[in-house]
Amino acid sequence: MVSQQWEIAMTPGLPLEPSKTHRDENFPVASTLIAPKHRSVILAYYRFARGADDVADSPSLSPDAKLAGLNQFEATLTGQSDTIEAALPLRAALAARKLSSRHALDLLRAFRMDAVKQRYANWCELMDYCAYSAAPVGRFVLDVHGESESTWPASDALCTALQVINHLQDCGADYRNLNRIYVPQDVLAAEGLGPEALGAAKASPALRAVLQGVAQQNAPLVELGGCLPAQVRDFRLCLETAVIARLARKLNSLLLDRDPLSERVHLTKSSALAWSSIGIADGLRTFIRPRQAAATRTGGA
Repeated sequence: MVSQQWEIAMTPGLPLEPSKTHRDENFPVASTLIAPKHRSVILAYYRFARGADDVADSPSLSPDAKLAGLNQFEATLTGQSDTIEAALPLRAALAARKLSSRHALDLLRAFRMDAVKQRYANWCELMDYCAYSAAPVGRFVLDVHGESESTWPASDALCTALQVINHLQDCGADYRNLNRIYVPQDVLAAEGLGPEALGAAKASPALRAVLQGVAQQNAPLVELGGCLPAQVRDFRLCLETAVIARLARKLNSLLLDRDPLSERVHLTKSSALAWSSIGIADGLRTFIRPRQAAATRTGGA
């Protein structure tokens, strides 16, 4: 097979530094619950993802320029160039850990979709997108911890649920700023709505029904994702995933009750801390309970 040739000259207008840090995200990213030996490689993955996402979301780049920029991310990640600084730490971390670049390359596939695609016809199309934009994140974290691939289905569900939550939270801003709509077009059409409905200051009753319907469709993913903490072997990762699962449940419930165009559907810092504490308690129970049961069985043998 002929290897792909990359244009490695820097694309004009390409964002040079990621627009946000991991502390600005709605959900924990390599929080202090994660063992220090794993945090740096996860943060390198985050920096790569954030930088590539900025390219795909840039309002000043054409679709072709976005694709060229994302090609530069891939070329740097795979060692064919050194043009993208945000990709260099991840390349080094993957080499040091002997980890595959697969999960980072899958993310680039999603960002290439973002560069050229602004609408999703139905739930299946959205889930196909999430298979590359969301699932690879959880799989990478699991690989870093040496977890079994048997954990992937629950992880995929949790990460996809988080992605859908973000899409609903930001549906108005995505439409106004990027003319991008992740809400499936068929459910909008079923209520007689066009894209402009998402540009309103307040959702109409019909749009509220659409957004609540998407949140309801997301609820089974949230529940399946809640199984992940019990499946991981690493204690600290169990706590981290339990926190994320608890936050996902809370945020999805907010989206069932509130209008993301006119009401707050993000957690305040104090509320996020409170729900995170509940998540940690969930994780402790999840991790300790089977070990207590095993000890009881052993003692009674």
